Amino acid sequence: MHFLDQAKIYVRSGTGGPGAVSFRREKFIEYGGPDGGYGGKGGDIIFEAVPGLNTLIDFRYTQHFKAPRGKGGAGSNKTGAGGKDLIIRVPVGTQVLSEDKEQVLLDFTKAGERVVFLRGGDGGRGNASYKTSTNRAPRQHGTGWPGDEAWVWLRLKLLADAGLVGLPNAGKSTFINAVTNAKAKVGDYPFTTVRPQLGVVRHRDREFVVADIPGLIEGAAEGAGIGDRFLGHIERCKVLLHLVDANGEDPAGAYRTVRGELENYGAGLTDKVEIVALNKVDTLDDELIAALSKELAAESGAEVLPLSGVSGQGLDAVLDRLAAAIDLPDPDDEVEDDDEAGTGEWSPI
Repeated sequence: MHFLDQAKIYVRSGTGGPGAVSFRREKFIEYGGPDGGYGGKGGDIIFEAVPGLNTLIDFRYTQHFKAPRGKGGAGSNKTGAGGKDLIIRVPVGTQVLSEDKEQVLLDFTKAGERVVFLRGGDGGRGNASYKTSTNRAPRQHGTGWPGDEAWVWLRLKLLADAGLVGLPNAGKSTFINAVTNAKAKVGDYPFTTVRPQLGVVRHRDREFVVADIPGLIEGAAEGAGIGDRFLGHIERCKVLLHLVDANGEDPAGAYRTVRGELENYGAGLTDKVEIVALNKVDTLDDELIAALSKELAAESGAEVLPLSGVSGQGLDAVLDRLAAAIDLPDPDDEVEDDDEAGTGEWSPI
């Protein structure tokens, strides 16, 4: 399945149905008069977050979503049928942005969340509603209120407990393959990871989700390399695991480069709990590992954990530290009430 984390779509709620112009005429009925009913309400546009999806690829091929209009009213004061609500199912972690991407309109962080995004137009009035003491036989009626329409952007931010950051070839893909069920591509060249990867870690009777994103290089905020567009996928992580290649020319400089790009991106990434690991230590002796760890600890101000995704050295210690950081309470957590909506019709599943 192809990965797509941004898509632009057009949505339009249904127009209300027209009211009816009708008169009651029955034999032996002395008093007739207008009896045209109201038109039906147009269908709503509803967004719903569903589990089991992790890409917006379906919205590349289906970009226009239009809810049906309401049916017209009828005689005997019958109201027209309402148009069916159109439910657009999106992955958990999806944000709905304004066309200029300046405003977050909706943010889905839990499976099952539903929000009425555009309400359908109300049905038009039938001629019975226009009857007055001086206008006994009205022939006017309402045509129905128009629905709303909008172009919006969908942006997916994967939900993970921990995120992996580092320069290209820092060993992030090897690490996630070693500790999860992911099958990330591994190669001896930069940018083998070109899209985010998710994996589930099962460690000491507990589970948590790890996200791997493409490596950052200096100038990523200005578009160098793959750029920083995938950093949005770790905005929701509680902890970052910063992997530094022990075989690099300057491990401390590599750490500085990545931290600089995180700071340029913003969104609070530099404020998150960070665990620093010196990766690929299976190729070094103990003396060199200690020297590089000391140098990196001086740069980062944190304890440096030696690690090897290939040999498994240090994996348990790193996973223990990740699990402990994930279990810390988050003071920014807020409980949001789920919105209720009607029945639906469209889904990429």
